[in-house]
Amino acid sequence: MPIKKSAVKELKKSKKRQEHNIALKKSLKKEEKLIAGLIESKDVEKLKKGINAFVSCVDKAVGKKIIHKNKASRKKSRILKKIHQLSAK
Repeated sequence: MPIKKSAVKELKKSKKRQEHNIALKKSLKKEEKLIAGLIESKDVEKLKKGINAFVSCVDKAVGKKIIHKNKASRKKSRILKKIHQLSAK
């Protein structure tokens, strides 16, 4: 445990930030699972509506430095590729 008052405050801030980041990661995973379920159900109309929420969530995570921008780009690219394959059929 920290001894100095400033160290105690830093520890509190660090824990609060950690909880916030974990919550953002969980929401990102939830969106991914939702999109994956829609892809399996092959419902193109719902996918087109849901993709905006997914992309927004990924971009927010990048903006808050929760995930790296290249990882976000890769996730979006893979999801969009699957959606285009479904809509082509």
